[in-house]
Amino acid sequence: MHWFHSVAATAPSYPAVWLVDTQERPGNLAERSRLRRGTARLVVARQLGSAGAGCVIAHDPAGQPRIDGPGAGGLRISLATRAGIVAVALARQPVGVDVELVDPAGIVPREALHPDELSMLDAIGAGARPLAFARLWAAKEAYVKALGTGFVHPPESFAVSFPSPERFHVDDPSRGIAAEGFLRTVENGGRETLAAAAIVLDRA
Repeated sequence: MHWFHSVAATAPSYPAVWLVDTQERPGNLAERSRLRRGTARLVVARQLGSAGAGCVIAHDPAGQPRIDGPGAGGLRISLATRAGIVAVALARQPVGVDVELVDPAGIVPREALHPDELSMLDAIGAGARPLAFARLWAAKEAYVKALGTGFVHPPESFAVSFPSPERFHVDDPSRGIAAEGFLRTVENGGRETLAAAAIVLDRA
């Protein structure tokens, strides 16, 4: 997985994720959507060069983003926005990306977590728990985006674990999937800390 922080960066291969600090704070869902799609258009245009000139960021019937145009060549895309950071993931296979704010005052939705995840969070110190939960939820969001289901696939039905600080593992018996994803921590201009997660699936 390649990670970048500028829309001007070009990935040598896929998968790749751009975590772009836009310094914007959208006030509603429509503004967030415009910011995501506008940033994604810049990334795709730079990545595909002249082939990306005719590409647009559209949505499939399920609401998942897709790249339409003669230069897309089957390239898959996933998008996320949080606290001014826009995440754009590109891959040749189903891909999901998410970004979550590390919130020390946040409430953990225990009913939405797998028992193994609850045990993991309960076993760590209170000071480390906000980052661990942000990483956990970003990983879960990224996974269901790669599936193309969103949380129609119940978040408590699969377990995320962390074999290393840069990787996460998904165990989803209901779909027969065991997959590895990637983690990063990012700051939006030094104001707030966010957890980013991305995953690519061989099948969805």
